[in-house]
Amino acid sequence: MIAPILPVVPAGRIADNAQPVLDLPGNGNGSDNDTGGGLELRPWRTTDADALVAASHDPAISHWNLLPALSEDEARARIERMHERWTAETAAVWAIARPGGGEVLGLAAWIGIDLTRGNAEIAYWVLPAGRGAGIAVEAARRLTRWALDDLGLHRLTLCHSVANPASCRVAEKAGFRLEGTMRGALLHADGWHDDHLHARVRGDE
Repeated sequence: MIAPILPVVPAGRIADNAQPVLDLPGNGNGSDNDTGGGLELRPWRTTDADALVAASHDPAISHWNLLPALSEDEARARIERMHERWTAETAAVWAIARPGGGEVLGLAAWIGIDLTRGNAEIAYWVLPAGRGAGIAVEAARRLTRWALDDLGLHRLTLCHSVANPASCRVAEKAGFRLEGTMRGALLHADGWHDDHLHARVRGDE
């Protein structure tokens, strides 16, 4: 008799724990735009609604992330759903922010979490005030360590339109290998886009 395959990560590993606050290091490149550390990944708060509204009205963020224009009430409702998705163990969404309740510079998240199969997809965006500082790369690296080492997932993916080379650079710098192109994978406002599929698997260098 063949033994059943057990879940890669037991149910409750997310929901039974508070969402952690994670330190975000600088990118260490010595440039004027180096964050130099001093940022953190923390759960979103309803008081962060203005940052989410701003992101929804930023052309680059709204286009690549399919984020519709939001009112403050809609942003607060979306933040509440972020916490519901943590409890449901389907997503883990962090604000990239200055410590002590400071300015929100972006978002980084694991979406489509499947604890049984041990996989998830990373998503991120950075507001104009935080761009050019390597924040997306550092957030991806930090959340990858959390997903593999703390949560115990096995395979992590990063997908982006082939017309978005900035995300391709983030993927490469964060250690996500390019595995191929998914044709007509996602519908944006300007039509169907082919997507690059990048991934990291437990044991990758």
